[in-house]
Amino acid sequence: MQTKTQTLMLGAFAAMLLTVTPTLPAENASFFRISGPAATKITSFLPDGTLVWTNALAGTNYTVQTVTSLSGGTNWVDYVQLPVTNRVNTNRVIDFHPFAGMVLIPAGSFQMGDNLDGESDAPVHSVYVSAFYMDKYDVTEGLWQQVYTWAVAHGYSFDNSGSVNDGYSKGPNYPVVVVDWYDCAEWCNARSEMEGRTPAYYTSAAQTTVYRTGDLDLSSACVNWGAGYRLATEAEWEKAARGGLSGQRFPWGNTINESQANYYAYPLSLNSGGYSYDVNSYAGYNVNFVTGNFYTSSVNSFAPNGYGLYDMAGNVWQWCWDWYGTYAGVSDPRGPASGSFRVNRGGSWTYYAFYCRTANRVNRDPAYNNYYYGAGFRSVLPPGQ
Repeated sequence: MQTKTQTLMLGAFAAMLLTVTPTLPAENASFFRISGPAATKITSFLPDGTLVWTNALAGTNYTVQTVTSLSGGTNWVDYVQLPVTNRVNTNRVIDFHPFAGMVLIPAGSFQMGDNLDGESDAPVHSVYVSAFYMDKYDVTEGLWQQVYTWAVAHGYSFDNSGSVNDGYSKGPNYPVVVVDWYDCAEWCNARSEMEGRTPAYYTSAAQTTVYRTGDLDLSSACVNWGAGYRLATEAEWEKAARGGLSGQRFPWGNTINESQANYYAYPLSLNSGGYSYDVNSYAGYNVNFVTGNFYTSSVNSFAPNGYGLYDMAGNVWQWCWDWYGTYAGVSDPRGPASGSFRVNRGGSWTYYAFYCRTANRVNRDPAYNNYYYGAGFRSVLPPGQ
């Protein structure tokens, strides 16, 4: 079926908003268009970032694409895929005034997994993910300490006090590490309570006692999915990390080098066992961040992805909600019901490019923490909070 497009004729309007509110998902996005199996008609673009459009073919998929300039060329990139059931559609694609330090990940579908170069992490399949907000950066030492200090004074206890307290600190703008999965879940609850929000995690399916202490292997029934800060599910994380791009190894494309991420370079051009998509000019740690024994980078050292998220590849691993297991579900999947290991995503400063791929997934004991492994996290928040 032939693909047809219509450009959102609000480029100047979007650019004006960018001038006064430089918090657009891609930080510099100016124009949007809809691409699909039949021509559409954009009827309005509301102040809250909602796109209203019509003439859609029900039962098909359309893609919102974005570009920073209409000066020529074909450099449109995918932003979000929209499965449609109605002729008239309303989709909130951006938020000009998101929660502080967060960005909106718009509702829509994406292709989860990859099978590039025989490195299959999961069968490629379409997954629908509802809208949510995600921290622009990995939780920093500064933010961790602010919430941690409040938490221990209000009934919380942690397995680890975080790198800022454990001798691994590099500064308030660096990602916190030396935290396990339980610490991250409890911290998310503490952040919610500190800000007057309803917590997401509870000690049982009854959801009567807030999870504040102890190593509890929570099930999905223990989560109020419509409230408070929490860890991203695997599907949420991968959708966010891709930033709208489809079929790419990394959040920006198919190759990687030191200017794009903090990782351990091992290019095929310099090592027979290296990776062809690692196009760095040398092998080893990113020389820009080799200080002392701790090689993490500040959270804004690299360019953001298409949704305005930083460090979705490299720097530190990110804990996710899910138990590690077989991918399941095509609409807001939350992983296996139980397991022995939780999922880590994103790679780190001490791992090869292979592990920084967007589809890569590893399993870790939820009680595991180690600076040189480099596990951190970021939190998400449902709309309407």
